[in-house]
Amino acid sequence: MEYKARIEQELKEAIKQKDGVRVSVLRMLLSSIKNKEVEKIRALTEDEFYGIVKTSIKQRMESIEGFKKGNRQDLVEKEQAELEILKGFLPAQLSEEEIKREIEGAILTLEAKNQKDMGRVIKYLMEKYPGRIDGKVLSGMVQKRLSSN
Repeated sequence: MEYKARIEQELKEAIKQKDGVRVSVLRMLLSSIKNKEVEKIRALTEDEFYGIVKTSIKQRMESIEGFKKGNRQDLVEKEQAELEILKGFLPAQLSEEEIKREIEGAILTLEAKNQKDMGRVIKYLMEKYPGRIDGKVLSGMVQKRLSSN
């Protein structure tokens, strides 16, 4: 798997550079991949790998919120550093303009008419661009577009 080799290579470089945060994040990511592979009894697909990265990102974002409420700026900064490292493993996100274009295309393709079709449009685009669209952003944009009909 190319992503696994990339992580292992980056881990070696981080160890050489004595970058503790990066080493920690990369080891956690490799551990999560290995656990999922053991669970699935096979190598992960690229989509499953992106799922692991997204889950890790979501955990960091939730931790940041909690630490902000607890006035723990030191921990907020640590989590934000880890978050940036993890984001580097996701494919390039679609821009807002690209998402708008894709929503229009999906609405035409699926012949979506109103809010009831929102789930189909979101599912279609999430499958078409795995890991490249934030689900919350997409949901808001699709809802806004379909409610304007």
